[in-house]
Amino acid sequence: MSQDTLVILTGASRGLGLAMAGQLLAADTQLLTLSRHPADALQGQAAAAGAGLTQWAVDLAGAVALVDRLAGWLQRHAPTPGEPPPAVRLIHNAALLTPPGPADDLPAADLAAALRVGLEAPLVLSAAFLRVTRDWGGDRRLLFISSGLGRRAMAGSAAYCAIKAGMDHLARALALDEAAHAAGARVVSLAPGVIDTDMQRQLRGADPRRFSEQGRFAEMHRSGTLDSPATAAAKVLRKLERDDFGTEPIADVRD
Repeated sequence: MSQDTLVILTGASRGLGLAMAGQLLAADTQLLTLSRHPADALQGQAAAAGAGLTQWAVDLAGAVALVDRLAGWLQRHAPTPGEPPPAVRLIHNAALLTPPGPADDLPAADLAAALRVGLEAPLVLSAAFLRVTRDWGGDRRLLFISSGLGRRAMAGSAAYCAIKAGMDHLARALALDEAAHAAGARVVSLAPGVIDTDMQRQLRGADPRRFSEQGRFAEMHRSGTLDSPATAAAKVLRKLERDDFGTEPIADVRD
């Protein structure tokens, strides 16, 4: 990653997000994380790496209330006239999981909260990011952590499938908008592969009477086909920094 890089990362307190945060910490990088709980381990890593780290303990179900705060953080890091602009990255990783099973068995409030965190927050925060950095010039990249389930439906995961499909289409639409600008941001919605995270543990531990795919996820764990969060994070971040990032708005880390 180039010098003087600003990175905003949602969902950085555990799993893939925490692994990405740790790997993003480097000298001349300013990392802002937005998660329910700050990750204590990141403070020591940031100090050792000489990186700037700011952690906001926030509920992304209320992302509209965060727009002005995010805009203010970006404005404080805006390029000085005559100086090269920073590289800027926004990575949407946060998700709020609902229990595996039919949607009609789940509380409406849980379904709505999952949609707010997984789709509303990426939309409103991305809009603020693009608006504030529009005239900065330089290298701006917007990455959505999607899923194969945004492209292939699965029983017992209606909310998650809807969120990830919406995220993919959001990326397509934003990419078209950005293509109309001379220095438009590059936008990608990326499937990160199968990773041994809380979601995988939830799926393989589900009641097979409510979640018909439980056996398949249990077998993936038994056969050792899951990436660790650290391995998956490295793949995602390599993809983010590739020269061809944004050539196509929908991608898979295994491409």
